[in-house]
Amino acid sequence: MFPRSVAACEAADSAVRAPYAEIYPVLNRLDSDELRARTDALARSYIAQGVTFDFAGEERPFPLDVVPRVIPADDWAYLESGVAQRVKALEAFLDDVYGPQRAIRDGVIPAALVSSSKHFHRQTAGVVGANGVRIQVAGIDVIRDEQGGFRVLEDNVRVPSGVSYVLANRQVMAQTLPELFASMRVRPVTDYPARLLQALRAAAPTGVPDPTVVVLTPGVFNSAYYEHTLLARMMGVELVEGRDLFCSGGHVFMHTTSGSTRVDVIYRRVDDEFLDPQQFRPDAVLGAPGLVLAARLGNVTSANGVGSGVADDKLVYTYIPDLIRYYLGEEPILPNVDTWRLEEPEALAEVLDRLDELVVKPVDGSGGKGILVGPDASARQLSDLRATLQGDPRGWIAQPVVQLSTIPTLTDDGFRPRHADLRPFAVNDGTDVWVLPGGLTRVALPEGQLVVNSSQGGGSKDTWVLDSAPVAPLPRENLVNEYGPTTSSSTPHHTPLRTAPADEDMSARHQQQQQQQQQYGEGTPC
Repeated sequence: MFPRSVAACEAADSAVRAPYAEIYPVLNRLDSDELRARTDALARSYIAQGVTFDFAGEERPFPLDVVPRVIPADDWAYLESGVAQRVKALEAFLDDVYGPQRAIRDGVIPAALVSSSKHFHRQTAGVVGANGVRIQVAGIDVIRDEQGGFRVLEDNVRVPSGVSYVLANRQVMAQTLPELFASMRVRPVTDYPARLLQALRAAAPTGVPDPTVVVLTPGVFNSAYYEHTLLARMMGVELVEGRDLFCSGGHVFMHTTSGSTRVDVIYRRVDDEFLDPQQFRPDAVLGAPGLVLAARLGNVTSANGVGSGVADDKLVYTYIPDLIRYYLGEEPILPNVDTWRLEEPEALAEVLDRLDELVVKPVDGSGGKGILVGPDASARQLSDLRATLQGDPRGWIAQPVVQLSTIPTLTDDGFRPRHADLRPFAVNDGTDVWVLPGGLTRVALPEGQLVVNSSQGGGSKDTWVLDSAPVAPLPRENLVNEYGPTTSSSTPHHTPLRTAPADEDMSARHQQQQQQQQQYGEGTPC
C-alpha cells in the first residue's frame, strides 16, 4: 500500500499534498506484488532498449522508480524563468570571457580564476556559431532545500547529458503505468528533439539554408552511447565517430557510402581535450584534425561551443549571481547553495576547521566523483583531504550539507523517502531559451545518501510538470514521435563509411580514450 506517511506526498495536516492527490489513490490500489511486477517490467523494458549505465564495471538497467515526481504549474513557472535567466547569463559570460573580458576588467570576476580553469581554452577565442550562441544545450542542477526553496547546485554546459533518460522514462511509464496519466494534465517532453534540431540548424554557418547536422559520439564504449544514438535517431540526423570525419580546405566532411558530404553543424558529445589533435591532445582519436580551424573560419559550428566548460567550473559557479546582475541587470531568480571559495585564505581556514561538517567538491568534477561528505568521512579521509586542500585550494570548493528534499520511492522495504535533485534541460536557439518541461529527477536510492548520481548508485524518476491548460506540441516535421524515427524527405540519408578497417592499436586507443573521457564528465551524466 502507498503510505500516507511519506513526507513528500503529505501536507502538515496529514492530507495528501495537492500535486500527488490523483496519483495516491491509483498507487494505493496496487498491492506490493503488482507494484513489483510493474517495476520489473520497467527494468526489462530498459534492458531491451539498451537503456543501461556502467556501475562498478557492470552494465545495469537505469533504475526508474514507479512514483513520478510531480511539479505544480506555478513551481515550474518559477523554475523555468530561473533556469532561462541563468543560461542567458552563462552565454553572456562565455561571449565576454572569449572576447572583450569586460567582467574581468570591471572586477566582477578575477582574471586568475578564469585563466586557471582547466576548461578555459584561449585558442577558441572568437570561435562561435553564426547566431552567436555557444550554449545550445544546458543542464542546470537544482535542489530543494530544508526550507522548501529551490537552489542551483551546479551548471552543466560543456557536454550536458541525461536528457535521453527523460524521454525514455516518459515512454516506459506511459506503457507500464498508463492509469497514472488518466486524469492528470502532464506536459509532454517529446518536443525536445525538435527544439534541439531547431537550435542546431539555427547555429549553422552563414549562407547554408539546409545545413547538414551530425551527432559526434566517442563510440560504443562510452556509457552515454545510448543517449547519442537516441538523439540522432529522433532528430533524423547521422551519428558519426571522429574517424567518419575529415577536414579539407577549412571545411568538415563526412565519409558516406555515397561519397563525401559536407558537415555544417556538429552536435558533439566529445570533450574538448579529445576533439582536435591539432589544438588539444596530440594523441586524440575521438575527433578529427582541423575541426577547430574549420570552426574558426566559420565553416562549421560545434555545439556546444569549444571552451564552454569554463562556465562549468565550480569556482566560477560562485560568481554566477554577480554575473547575472552584471550582464542582465537583474536579481538572480534561483540562488546558489552557500559556497566557500578555498582560494580565499579566510575561507580555507574556516573550512579546514570545520571539515567534518561540510561537503567538499573538486571544481572540475562530475558524476559525483571526488566528493567528500565530511560527516560520513573517516579520520584518514579527512586528514588526506586537509593536505590536498592546503596544496591545491583553487581546485576545490566547500558547501554545507544540504538536506535535499525527499520524494516517496519504492525500495525493498516498501515506499520510503529518498533524497532527490532535478536537472532541467534548456535549449538556446539564439532568439529564445526554451526549458524542457520536467527534466531529469535523480534520486539517491541508499537510505540517507545525498549523492544522487547513477554512477554512485542513484536512480531516476519521471518528472511531471502539471498544466491547467492544454499545451500545443511543437510541429515535428522530419522527426520521430515517441515510438519510431522518420527521416527528412528533403535531406538525403547517408550512411557513414569507415574508410579503412581500424588496426588493433587504433581500436585500443579509441576504447581507452572513450573510457578516459568518462573521467572528464561525458559518460557519467547523472
